[in-house]
Amino acid sequence: MDFHPVKVWPSKANLAREDQLAWKIAGVAADKVPVERDVAEMIVNRIIDNAAVAIAAINRRPVVSARQMALGHPRKGGATVFGLPPSRRFSPEWAAWANGTAVRELDMHDTFLAADYSHPGDNIPPLLAVAQTMEKSGKDLIRGIATAYEIHIDLVRAICLHEHKVDHIAHLCPAAAAGIGTLLRLPQETIFQAVQQALHVSITFRQSRKGEISSWKAYAPAHAAKLAVEAADRAMRGEGAPSPIYEGEDSVIAWVLAGRNNRKDVYTPVYYQVPLPAEGEAKRAILDSYTKEHSAEYQSQAIIDLAFRMREKIADWEQIEKIVLSTSHHTHYVIGTGANDPQKLDPKASRETLDHSIMYILAVALQDGRWHHVDSYAPKRASRADTVRLWHKIETREDPEWTRRYHSSDPNQKAFGGKVEIFLKDGSTLVDEMAVANAHSLGAKPFARPDYIRKFETLTDGIITRREANRFLDAAQDLARLPAGELGQLGVALPGVKLSVSRARGIF
Repeated sequence: MDFHPVKVWPSKANLAREDQLAWKIAGVAADKVPVERDVAEMIVNRIIDNAAVAIAAINRRPVVSARQMALGHPRKGGATVFGLPPSRRFSPEWAAWANGTAVRELDMHDTFLAADYSHPGDNIPPLLAVAQTMEKSGKDLIRGIATAYEIHIDLVRAICLHEHKVDHIAHLCPAAAAGIGTLLRLPQETIFQAVQQALHVSITFRQSRKGEISSWKAYAPAHAAKLAVEAADRAMRGEGAPSPIYEGEDSVIAWVLAGRNNRKDVYTPVYYQVPLPAEGEAKRAILDSYTKEHSAEYQSQAIIDLAFRMREKIADWEQIEKIVLSTSHHTHYVIGTGANDPQKLDPKASRETLDHSIMYILAVALQDGRWHHVDSYAPKRASRADTVRLWHKIETREDPEWTRRYHSSDPNQKAFGGKVEIFLKDGSTLVDEMAVANAHSLGAKPFARPDYIRKFETLTDGIITRREANRFLDAAQDLARLPAGELGQLGVALPGVKLSVSRARGIF
């Protein structure tokens, strides 16, 4: 990997495009380096993973709304939409919108956490939609997805958005644009413009994950996916973009991130050191990401597994005086009591809020010994009196050691869990800790192909036919051999009577 220093430059410096981060990202995307076998196999895993969580969410209201918006944009020879038969095709940006919402709705697909956090599987819907529309092959799609994951994860390694209250789709959108560039074998100049446009239009703020969290949490990455497709389309037509998008004196680092101090026209000496593969170096970042076994915020995955282990030692929930979770800065301040969000303690809160409340998640996991993407968030479950009492006894604290491990670049040190202390009324204490979830690559039961298939079969059982499930799994696992024009096989169709339709009407 090469590390690229990125900071604000005044316009008079006339920063050469060869020194701009967007140009370097475009260079990685344009590099024709082959995709290595283990990377290609992991891409297949994540395509299966995305389809699993999308179909499980297929009739939830935000997904139904997004799908009906896509229905207003049919296109012959376009892209498939989850739930609909492959004979029905739609404009790729709207297919990316509908499918991206379905993938994100349950908060159960892959994750990568470093300087910022991300769900790099959000890149798959726009790339698949473009690949289907442009009649590309399975190998083309693999190449594009490898690039999108690489750029997305490398940006997340280096540039923290959330400390400036910027939503993490600002890394997703340029990564998806770069992946589309690789998929379509676009020249570096075209990808450069697409990446810059994509970043420019995707700066949004973290209120989408603060306070009363709404369905926009599911829509946000789908919106970025749609914007990336549109940015690539404009760039292919020869349209340019604001430049330099990262380093310009009135651009992202200067005004949105950490590049300017309080005095006009004075820039802080902030250098983001962004790692990118050197020319000819394979794109392997996808192997550093990890999927979810449980439908909840990633920082809760290890805590859920830990709760399953600790509950066996608790005979009576009413004998618990309090529970303290010592964990990382991010977990404490984003999904813990450090967020100071009363909604995270509210039994009437939305599902989107509950899956960002580690207090609720820990209470239910302790009591139930299981986690279910529907049952664990049901209003009746959330409002159960004994659960509310236990839930309100839980507090989180930042522990500097867990924060250090959260940000560690050493995979053997990196951790997303914490230590749970259960204080009982008789004065005794139960203490246990877990660094990574069981499904993590360093966990007790790392996810492999059979686990992805089991997750798909579990989440889609009773929703799609057994025949359709087998057909999709066969096609996905044969991805590298799917010829040009055959990527419609990666759609998943429901029997017509099982696909919900909303009575609400919009514009489209």
